[in-house]
Parts: sequence; structure tokens; C-alpha cells
Amino acid sequence: MANEIVIKGAREHNLKDIDLTIPRDQLVVITGLSGSGKSSLAFDTMYAEGQRRYVESLSSYARMFLGQMSKPDLDSIDGLSPAVSIDQKTTSKNPRSTVGTTTEIYDYLRLLFARVGVPHCPECGREIKKQTTDQVTDEILRLGDGAQGEATKAIILAPVVAGRKGEFTKLFADLQKEGFSRVRIDGEIVKLTGEPITLNKKIKHFIDVVVDRVTLKESATSRIAEAVELATRLAEGRVLVQVLGSDGKPLGAAGGTSSGATGGLGEGEHLFSLALACPEHGHSMDELQPRDFSFNAPYGACPDCLGIGSRDEVDPSLVVPDPSLSLDEGAIAPFKSGNYYPQVLRAVAKHMGVDSSTPWEDMPKKAQKALLNGLGKEKVRVDYRTVDGRDTYWYIEWEGALAAVKRRYTEAQSDAQREKLGAYFATVPCETCGGKRLKPEILAVTVNGRSIHDVTEMAAVDSLRFFDDLDFKGQAAVIALPIVKEIRERLRFLVDVGLDYLTLERATATLSGGEAQRIRLATQIGAGLMGVLYILDEPSIGLHQRDNERLIATLERLRDLGNTVVVVEHDEDTIRAADFVVDMGPRAGEHGGEVIAAGTPAEVMATKGSITADYLAGRRRIEVPAERRKPGRGSLKMTGATENNLQNVTLEVPIGTLTVVTGVSGSGKSSLVTDTLAPALANRLNHAHRRTGPYRKITGLDKLDKVINIDQSPIGRTPRSNPATYIGLWDDIRALFASTSESKARGYSPGRFSFNVSGGRCEACKGDGQIKIEMHFLPDVYVPCEVCNGERYNRETLQVTYRGKNIAQVLDMTVEDALAFFENIPGIKRKLQTLYDVGLGYVRLGQPATTLSGGEAQRVKLASELQKRQSGKTFYILDEPTTGLHFEDVRQLLEVLERLVDAGNTVLVIEHNLDVIKCADHIIDLGPEGGDRGGQIIAQGTPEEVAEVEGSFTGHFVKRMLEAAKQPVVELAE
Repeated sequence: MANEIVIKGAREHNLKDIDLTIPRDQLVVITGLSGSGKSSLAFDTMYAEGQRRYVESLSSYARMFLGQMSKPDLDSIDGLSPAVSIDQKTTSKNPRSTVGTTTEIYDYLRLLFARVGVPHCPECGREIKKQTTDQVTDEILRLGDGAQGEATKAIILAPVVAGRKGEFTKLFADLQKEGFSRVRIDGEIVKLTGEPITLNKKIKHFIDVVVDRVTLKESATSRIAEAVELATRLAEGRVLVQVLGSDGKPLGAAGGTSSGATGGLGEGEHLFSLALACPEHGHSMDELQPRDFSFNAPYGACPDCLGIGSRDEVDPSLVVPDPSLSLDEGAIAPFKSGNYYPQVLRAVAKHMGVDSSTPWEDMPKKAQKALLNGLGKEKVRVDYRTVDGRDTYWYIEWEGALAAVKRRYTEAQSDAQREKLGAYFATVPCETCGGKRLKPEILAVTVNGRSIHDVTEMAAVDSLRFFDDLDFKGQAAVIALPIVKEIRERLRFLVDVGLDYLTLERATATLSGGEAQRIRLATQIGAGLMGVLYILDEPSIGLHQRDNERLIATLERLRDLGNTVVVVEHDEDTIRAADFVVDMGPRAGEHGGEVIAAGTPAEVMATKGSITADYLAGRRRIEVPAERRKPGRGSLKMTGATENNLQNVTLEVPIGTLTVVTGVSGSGKSSLVTDTLAPALANRLNHAHRRTGPYRKITGLDKLDKVINIDQSPIGRTPRSNPATYIGLWDDIRALFASTSESKARGYSPGRFSFNVSGGRCEACKGDGQIKIEMHFLPDVYVPCEVCNGERYNRETLQVTYRGKNIAQVLDMTVEDALAFFENIPGIKRKLQTLYDVGLGYVRLGQPATTLSGGEAQRVKLASELQKRQSGKTFYILDEPTTGLHFEDVRQLLEVLERLVDAGNTVLVIEHNLDVIKCADHIIDLGPEGGDRGGQIIAQGTPEEVAEVEGSFTGHFVKRMLEAAKQPVVELAE
């Protein structure tokens, strides 16, 4: 018992009262079809109960802040450890969160640079060394060499408190005893009279002691030197000088709450230090602290972008999304409609000697610049026709389309207007810091000739090499070696989980689910905990087969520390490497929720009735197509793509084929397809306004009429959205109920059968079928509505039936049941059939969209496309559609994709799954490595052709798959 987790009577979601015993301190893989209950067992039962028990062990005060967790539906679970979930949904979208901060590597980098970094002058690059009192005195005297000459006065201050919380009562008392009569508190000079000074101890304060008021002239040199000595003694080597105007007052507002801190100085304030300063340019720095290298604190962050490294500006490529259009056709998208701006734009074009019917791409650069950026003070005559047909004219100073969009956004009164104009903004690097987030003087601090930003913009594998090559001498070695050891270990973890191409400055918001999960996995290994239950959700997502072995070794390392590692996974290599496998099934949804097989991989493979076992043992497989489609309708060609790490790539996709884009992680697949091709096509074909990665030219658009991106995002964000409403099926069913004789007699329209509007819905629960009850100090409880008993509709509406079923009963049907029920209604049957064909026969028509997995949501979208009338000219883009899919689900997905291509459409898929790759008509393989060493097309052609390319990692694995496909299917021994 001590070495086992024993689960009894688990009934969460579709689990069918299962009993299961899992060994502790092992690598356990839970597998099975999509919707078979894997996540219900791993996350909603094991993790939820482990987490709940841990929270219950805390004090009631702590639980008040953590929130209560409801108990999973099960009889008992024994042998459970504190549980840590590493899933894909917890990625921070904060623009300040980076790979470096998430893995804590950046914290160690800040410490390293603060302790052994060498400061340099940001202007001349000279190494900054300590100053003497005489040098500081000379610098202060030079401040009086301006227009005011001899009359310049200044206050010498000692910055004793810089950005610390507290009341500082003792400090004020001690200063008064030493004879000081004035202090400056948060920018305001206050007299020390003996009366207590009350400060808010909860906010940060900046306190400067007024040491002397001096005239900046040669005769006052000794007095200034004395003041400097006194100030530096009080403030640990620092002195602050406030230059006064001719009226004896400060030149401007004091540094305010930043006064005296490296976070910012007011006008006329100058900070000197006996510690560090450039003798030529006077750049002075305090002793370096780790906080100075943080872009989340004011001390080191760029003052313009506040450490974010970017800002939102109007993007010309969004303002002119389709350069093939003319001004008359609406080339400048924000101003293509209305009466005023189209006439103004035509007037500017006429002023520049350009016809407004000329396509944008054929206009002279000078005219384009004038239209976008304005003409300054130059006057332009606008011949204007009013809405009621009157002709008039006037002269204007044209500000430019970009400035007009920005101004209108700033002046917008409504959220809707702001949202509409916000679509033309894009994030661009900050002009001041160039996207580096830190102040110039902080970026001038180096270790081994590199700044902290130089290190963070290296790929993890290059960064590891840099730290391996570091060599410190003497005292620096004693200080740096423990820090460097921690950095190396964490970088090695990143490399081990297949993220060697990521840079430490990469924003976590731009990571894929799989990348974010593997970063958290690397962080957990760095934590070195033991006796923990780790539960992971498909960590192999987005990982090339080449890197699988490194990921599996990482999971085994986590296990060997003394932890139980439970992985929900479909990857064949991971299943074979497991110590214990649990196979859920036999099918999905209501037909699943049972343990079909449990044991070692060999024991599971010998199990009858397990679809997983059949695929693992070779008794079932996805067959290679007998012949590949030959491209005969030309191709879509994009040239000169250079987004992120792409190296002037030319992409050619044959029309009417299933084309798969492959390559190791970080090789540029998403940069090419998601960031460049998809938005370029959407802007040209769908008239969207999306930012597009830079490219030179795109041809072959005449062979397409629209582009559709089918991803795994939810089909709706509220429980009211469901598969039936998404594919348009619910409208047909409501119309059918409205056509019954009972409905006609009562005068009911289709709107009566909607649960989103008043009329037929239950008003007690507003058509939700359940009511949320807020429980203070407990989680919110959802209870079925007592009025409608969870049926969503009022009594009168439910009295209308079709073939003995009312609308609520139809909503509760599975797709499979509904298909039989509506077999005589062609329009409804056709839509239901598409849901069934994509493997969603187990899903209920009214199942809330929020409860569908990513793979299920994607298949609902595919079904929505299948039931449309096909034009044969649609371009479909799918990014890793096999995420969360079992071998059998992948087979069904491939059948659906084949149907789309057979209808004449083009399907482009980014994929690592070898079963999808081997079934492609055309492969485009990027590489050879990730990051800066990728971004090139290294192989393209049929799978057979790519398999023969020496430098292609994908080709190596495809070759093995093609050879395995020639082997006969294995039969199960009796």
C-alpha cells in the first residue's frame, strides 16, 4: 500500500466507477482516445484531490486567500502525495514575463552582473572607476559654467534613503542631534524642528539630507569639498546636487518620489558617487545592485517604455493591408468608407501628381510617404462634395493617415470606436532602448565583454556555451562560481527538454503550450523536490521526434529524484518508455471512462480489445496512401519571407494537395506559416487587417477565393455556446420545432425555442439550466434550476414535441442518437453526419463549449467546414491539429483532411506527427536546427523524396515510417 496510489470508485465526468492501483515513484502514462476520460482521471481526480488535501492542511486564514476546492466524485484515494500540475493553460500573458524570469535564470544573471560586472561609460565605452572627493568637487563646480555664470547656486544633498518603506523616526532624531536642520522628503524640503515627522510606512520614501547651500564658484571650492565629504559620509559615498535658478528656486520639479534614486532625477538634479563614474563624460553610477538590472523596477528600466521594451504604434502594413488596391478601391483601410477622408486622400494624391485609381504598389514612394506620414506645413487644396451634393473647397495641412488614426484613437469616445481603430496598431520596439528594456548605463555593464542583454538574446545552447567558457580570477572567481553553477544547471535543463533554440528574452506570451509546459518542467527539475506527484498534459506537443529522447530522459530524471510522474500522452515513444501504462476507453465520451488495460507497456500490448495496444503492437496502423496527388493546378508562391529567424525563404505550396510543413522545434515553421503566410492571405483574400511578417511577393492568389485557419481555440467562451449552435444546426432544429402543428396553433416562431432570449426560455435561470450561488470562503456552487429542473425552457415550450421528444430532450441527445432521430430531415442529417464523421458521435448537442477539449473544438470547426458547399478554391491552414489526439483519432482526422483536399481545396498543416507526415502529398521541411541556425527550407517534395535527403532530421524518421509500412500487419497471438 505504501508504494501504491489506490483509487476506488472514481466517477468524475464520464468515469464509470473505476478502481485503479498505480505504483508510486514510477513514470506512469495514461493514454486512450480523445474524450475517453484521461484528463478526468489524471487532473480532475488525482490532481484535484491531491491539491485539495494539501490546501485543507493549511490554516483557515491561509485557505481564505487560496479559495476552497471541491472534492472530486470518488469513494476513496490512498497513497496520494502533494500534487503539482504542469499543464499548457497556465502561461503568463504578462509582457514583462520572459523565459529568463520564468526559469529564474534572469535572477541569477542580475546577481552575477551586480557582483562581478564591469561598468563602462555608455558614451565612450571607457571602464568606469571610483572617483575621489576632489574629482566630484570639480564636477560640481562645472555645473556653474552655464548661462548664469558666477551667480549659480546649488543645494548639496545626501541621499540617505532611496526607495525604502518605513517611518524613519530614529533617522530624523539622529540627524537633528548631528546638527542638520533640513531634509528633503519625497521631493519636498522639510525643517527638522523637533516635532515628530509622520510618514506613511506602507509606501516607499526618498529622503535626502540638506548638507549645505553653496554658490558654484572657485572661491567656494573648499566649502563644496567639505559638503561633499559630509554628504558622502552620510549617504555611503553618494552626493546629490540640486542646481537652483536665478530666483533661488529649483530649476524644475524635483525627482519627486524618484529623487536621489537611480530610478530618475528631477530637472537640475545631478547624482555623483565616489564609487563609480566616467571622468570624461561624468556618467556616475552607484555601487551596482541586482535591482539595477531588473526591467521591472525603476532603477534600471528604460524610462520611456518602463522596461517593456516595446510600445504600440500605428502599423503601415495594417493601414494598407492589400497593396494591390487603389485609393478609390479603399487601399487605406481605416478611411475606405465615409464621405470626408476618401475625398481628402484623393486630394493629397492629386497634389502629389498621382491618379487615385493607381494601385498602391505602383505609386511612387514619395506619394505613399505623403499619404501615410503627411506633408508637414504644406497646404493641400481639397475639392469637397458634401453629403447633400453641394460643392466647396478649402486648404488643409495633411497630417498623414498614420497620425490621423492615432489621433482619432486618442480622441475616441466609445470603446467600440477604440477597438475598431486599435486593430491598426502593432507592437514595435522602443526607440530609446531599441527593445533592450534597460537604461544605457546598465547595458554598459559587461561580464567577459557582454552585457546582460547580449546574454539574454542568445539561444539557450549558445548561452550555455558562453557560461561554460567563462573564466574568473581571484576574488571574482569566489563570488561568481556558485552563481554561474546555478545558471549552467538551469540552462542545461532547458536544453535537455528540447528548448535549446529559445532565447532568455523571449516573452512567455509568444510560447506555444508545449514550450511553456517544458519550461515549467525544467523549472521543477531545478527545484529538486522529491516525494511529489507530478501530473503533465502531453509534454511532447510541438516537439520534433529527434528531441523526444531528451524529453523522456528529463521525465525519468524527475522520477529518479523520488517523484511519481503521471503523464497524459499519445506519443508512442513516451508510452514505450513508461514503467506503467493505463489505457482508457474503449471509446470516447459516454462510451469511454473505463480502464481497458493497466500494466507495463508489454502487458498492455498483449491486451485484447485495446485500440492503443493494437496500434503499439502493429496490429492496426495508418496506411500510407497508394499514390500521392500530382500538383496540376499551379501553386501558391511566397518569396523573401524574413520574419524572426527566416532567412529569405521562398515557400511554394502546390494547389489542391495536402502539404505538411515540418522541421525541428524553433526552425521557423510558425514564423513562416502563422506569422507570414496566414495573415498575408487573410488580408488579400478575406480583407482582414492583420500584421504580416515581411515578405517580398506572393503569387497564385487567383487560384484561391478564401483562407480559413482552423486552430484549437475554444468555439465559444460561455456555456451557452455548443456544437449545435456553432455549426448552424440549432437554427434548423428550432425551425423544425416551430413548423410542428402544436407550435403553429400556439403561434410560436423559431425564436420561442432559443435559450438566449426571453420568450421560451426559463426566466429563473435565464436559459442556463443552472444557477450560480456565491459562497463566501467556499467555491461558488452551481445548482440545477428548481423551476425548469435544468431543462432551460419554460413549461409551455417543453409541451411542444417532435416525434415524442421536446426541445430540451433533443439538446441532451448525443450526435449519434440525433443522427438516427433526424434521419428523415436531410438538412439536419447532413450537418449531424459531418460531426459524426470527424469522430464526435459521443458529444451531446447541447454540451457547453467550455467543456470541449482543444482537439474536440478543432474537429467541430472542421465539421462546420465540411457541411458547407465546397468551392474547391479554399486554402485551409492547421497548426498541429493532432494535439491531444490518439492514433485512432489521427486516422479519422486524416480522412477528414483527405475529404477537403478531394473537393479541390488546398490544406497546409504544420505538424510533427509522423503518421500525418507520411500521408502528405508534399512536405516542406525547415531547419537544419532551431533559432538562428534554422529558418531555411532544407528539403521539399513527396515523403519518399524527403526521406532521401541527408541533412533532414524529418527525412530520417519518415524513412523509418515508410519502411515499417511495408511490413505485414501483426496478428494477436491466441
